[in-house]
Amino acid sequence: MACSSEFYNLGVALGLTHTGAQYSKQAVEAIELAISQINAEGGLLGKHTIKLFVSDTQTDAQVAVQVVEKLIAENQVRCIIGTYSSAAAQAIKPICRQSKVLHIATISNSEDITKIDFSPYTFSVVPNTYMMAKGLVLGVSALAREKRWKTYATIASDYAWGRSSQNIQVEFMKQVAPEIELVGAYWPKLGETQFNAFIVAIMALKPDFVLGTIGGADNAFWMRDAREYRLFKQIEYPGGLISVSELMEQATSIPRGRYGRCRAPFFAHLDVPTMVQFVDAYKAKFDRYPTDWAVMSYDGVYALKQGVETAGSIDSEKVKNAMKGLSINTTRGKLYFRDIDNQLSCSAYFGRIADDPRYPMPVYEDLHELKGPDIWRSEEEILAARRN
Repeated sequence: MACSSEFYNLGVALGLTHTGAQYSKQAVEAIELAISQINAEGGLLGKHTIKLFVSDTQTDAQVAVQVVEKLIAENQVRCIIGTYSSAAAQAIKPICRQSKVLHIATISNSEDITKIDFSPYTFSVVPNTYMMAKGLVLGVSALAREKRWKTYATIASDYAWGRSSQNIQVEFMKQVAPEIELVGAYWPKLGETQFNAFIVAIMALKPDFVLGTIGGADNAFWMRDAREYRLFKQIEYPGGLISVSELMEQATSIPRGRYGRCRAPFFAHLDVPTMVQFVDAYKAKFDRYPTDWAVMSYDGVYALKQGVETAGSIDSEKVKNAMKGLSINTTRGKLYFRDIDNQLSCSAYFGRIADDPRYPMPVYEDLHELKGPDIWRSEEEILAARRN
């Protein structure tokens, strides 16, 4: 694909409106910060200035296809960072593969993005649904035994991420705690704003706990309605997605002592110089701490930079080959892309929410970091899934 040797055209396709708006805007902030840093040093390889093209997928798979096709055809991007919504990420994957354009997933995390219909051009810097679900169930099953919980229900957004996460959670729960019974599963649509009916139905079942897989704006509406009905006063809610976004946005209302899960909390890696530098630069520019979505998107840009440096070229074929199995420096430490699926060996996190005098919002205490190679799906399982 023809492209000016002077610039490296980088496309971003994220859900800047609708459900994914909050996470996506935080991601774009970090991407722009990373690009400004790289360009200040002359660009990629010290000579290719990065030119950024940002498009709104509207958190919709069909729109994502349209904007990615436009980014490739009109803007001649060599790489796409995106998207919010795993359905959208899976929809754009074959387009990037056909066009031989790199695709780095920095928010979407369905394991099917890299597990099946494999594309050598697609890389994930996010702990995928299998990794997150395994980490969650290991933590929650231990709590359940301690508290003698016997029944649970699930509520998950009805699209690729929610379906994949819930299915894996239930599968793992059967394996590690077969005595705990699933009594109900609820599937609000993506973009749901009224959770009253779901909450009433869950309360009628009286499970000991609920596992929730709801993100973005939907998660804010879910938490609002749950508080109104005092759901969490009656039924435990361990391990819901409570990223740094939620910790900041719901700082005054989120219950201390609740257990949650997240993907890339900055405070878990302040022993890593790259994280410290990123947090300082992000705070200086935006006057707040970076969220999980900012952390992973910043890492996505620097993963691309290190791939280009290893290849010694901005040619996408050479960069794709260089990134396969590549070890990279990230804000979360030294990690590597696994050969079989281009999944980064990043961690998942599970812990208890508590106040910390160092921060203006609650964080996690007793935070468990579950390392990627300990929780990702085996290569044998991935090969079997591809055969089937």
